Amino acid sequence: MKLTIAITGASGVVYGKRLLEVLHRKEIETHLVISQAAKEIINHELGTSEKSLETLANHVYDVDDWGSPIVSGSFKTDGMVIVPCSMKTLAGIANGFAENVILRAADVMLKEKRKLIIVPRETPLNSVHLRNMLDLKNQGVHIVPAMPAYYHKPKTISNLVDFMIGRILDILEIEHNLYQRWQEVQKTG
Repeated sequence: MKLTIAITGASGVVYGKRLLEVLHRKEIETHLVISQAAKEIINHELGTSEKSLETLANHVYDVDDWGSPIVSGSFKTDGMVIVPCSMKTLAGIANGFAENVILRAADVMLKEKRKLIIVPRETPLNSVHLRNMLDLKNQGVHIVPAMPAYYHKPKTISNLVDFMIGRILDILEIEHNLYQRWQEVQKTG
């Protein structure tokens, strides 16, 4: 399996980091792009630089590297995850504004009818955000807002993060045991 992963300038970069950790452990090939704003947020929220996340990826591209393979439809991938996805990035994708490598790679996913998973991290949402999400959903994009569940009785923030990463992996059809599923919770009571 080969996946493109993008981390953009929204709070919640821990989701991108954790997804990279899990995919690295599963030896899934990853092609990573981190936006400039995300680099600043990684430093602020995780207390580290983007370099620590880049070591988890097989290939890393600059957001302005138009020579990267992920901008071409002839480069075969199994999908792309944008986690977290800023509203600016979401709007760019919804409106075909491919001004950087992240937006162009997402545009490639749309035109090639490949899996595109977007994890928006914003609250509250305005009508423009919702309209852009609806437009993307109507094009087949998987919209997975960073809204963890609580039925599995999480004890730590890591449990909440793992729930969201598990939901992403479910869409990608990647086996995992990051959280207890509803049926498992019902059995254990």
